[in-house]
Amino acid sequence: MNNPNIRPSVSSDLPAIKAIIDAVELFPSVLLDDMFLADDEDPGQPDFWLSYENGSPIAVVYCAPEVMTVGTWNIQLIAVHPDHQGIGIGAQLMSFVEAKLASEGARVLLVETSGTDDFDRTRAFYAQLGYNEEARIREFYDAGDDKIVFRKAL
Repeated sequence: MNNPNIRPSVSSDLPAIKAIIDAVELFPSVLLDDMFLADDEDPGQPDFWLSYENGSPIAVVYCAPEVMTVGTWNIQLIAVHPDHQGIGIGAQLMSFVEAKLASEGARVLLVETSGTDDFDRTRAFYAQLGYNEEARIREFYDAGDDKIVFRKAL
C-alpha cells in the first residue's frame, strides 16, 4: 500500500484535478466544486480523494462508502490525464485504494461506467484488474447508454 506518488488530495489540488477532468472529458469540472469542497469542510467523512503526482496531480481517484451497507465502497471517479495514460497509473491508484480499504475491513469495491463503445477501454481496464461485471441497467444515462456496475471482493 506504500506508493510515494499517491497522497491525499488537498484543496490546493483542485485546479489540477479540474484540469485532469477537463482533459479526459468525463463531466464538467465545475461539478467538482461541490463534491470536493464539501469533503474539505467535513473531514470526518469516510470518503477520500487521492492524487497521483509528478510535481502536481496527474491522476485522481475519489472513493466513498455505499450508504446502508456494511463494508461496501464505490469508486465514484478515477481519471488519469491523457498525457499519462497507458503506463499503469490508474492501476496503481486502484491497487492502492483496494489495499487501503481491505486493511480497514471493507468487503466489496464497486465501480460504475457507461456501456457505450466509447467506454470499451474503460471496461477492459476494470476486467484486467479483476473486476467482474455485476449489473447492467439499460438506458440509465441516456437512450442507448447503459450503466454497467463492476464488482471486486476485497
